[in-house]
Amino acid sequence: MKKLLKIVFKTVLILFLFINMVTAFHAYKFTHFYDAGTITIQPDSVKSGWDKTKEALFGINFAKQINSLPDSGIQVVKLTTKSGLKLEAWYGRVENPIGTVCLFHGHGGKKSGTNAEATAFRKMGYNTFQLDFRAHGASEGNTCTVGYDETEDVELAYNFIQNKQEKNIVLWGISMGASTILKAIKDYPLHPTRIILEMPFGSISKAVEGRIKMMGLPKQPLATLLTFWGGVEHGFWAFNMRPSDYAKKIACPVLLQWGANDPRVTRGEIDDSYSNINTAKKLVIYENSGHESLCKKEKEKWVKEVNNFLQ
Repeated sequence: MKKLLKIVFKTVLILFLFINMVTAFHAYKFTHFYDAGTITIQPDSVKSGWDKTKEALFGINFAKQINSLPDSGIQVVKLTTKSGLKLEAWYGRVENPIGTVCLFHGHGGKKSGTNAEATAFRKMGYNTFQLDFRAHGASEGNTCTVGYDETEDVELAYNFIQNKQEKNIVLWGISMGASTILKAIKDYPLHPTRIILEMPFGSISKAVEGRIKMMGLPKQPLATLLTFWGGVEHGFWAFNMRPSDYAKKIACPVLLQWGANDPRVTRGEIDDSYSNINTAKKLVIYENSGHESLCKKEKEKWVKEVNNFLQ
């Protein structure tokens, strides 16, 4: 009997260590982006069985997305973080602006991915400031903390526009960009006139659950382990990062938007964020959209809702 118990104990221990090793590798890959051109990303159609096995065990490599060329007249701006990273942004100005909108993309995205929204905002009469988060697009760095350290990037963008003597600053973000805005409002003395949040995740744990769900894997215990290792690898307790709770700190009107077919951010997360906003607010649901650009998918509705909110 004792021998059997020892075998069972050793088997359970080996499985526990194996699962933790695999999730630690996946957490690392999920939060690291290689510079464009330094690695080769193979399409699934040409991957061998061994390639797929390596990805299952050690995670998938991600490369920074390359931005498309900016529109003519867009100014390229460089910002510097406290650690010395150079962040790239695009500053688009219009004649007789009524304010400036700072735009923040999602995890694995790039600033040119917000071009549709930026173009729409400029047509509404706003200057635009599109930022590549650290480890994304043309910005330096290879480590992404899914909004934890990126709050500094939001502050840098806000301060740059504020130093232009701009009084009407609007913050717009999608997915990780929206959640990072919420944390930045908690961490820094930012005072935007309005905030537009599109599909912010409620917590890092929920963000991980959404990603695992899309992979067709069981949410638990993988989500808990990935959240744990992701935080440990970057020096913070990831379970405490809950952007939905930070919504309580907002002191300006908020437009919260979400696609009803979103496979990653749940309606429950959106409702939590909305209930925690204690200022003038509006929730808009896009019935034909998922976790994607609402401006591109349902442009007419998006322009109407955003324009009404800003006015």
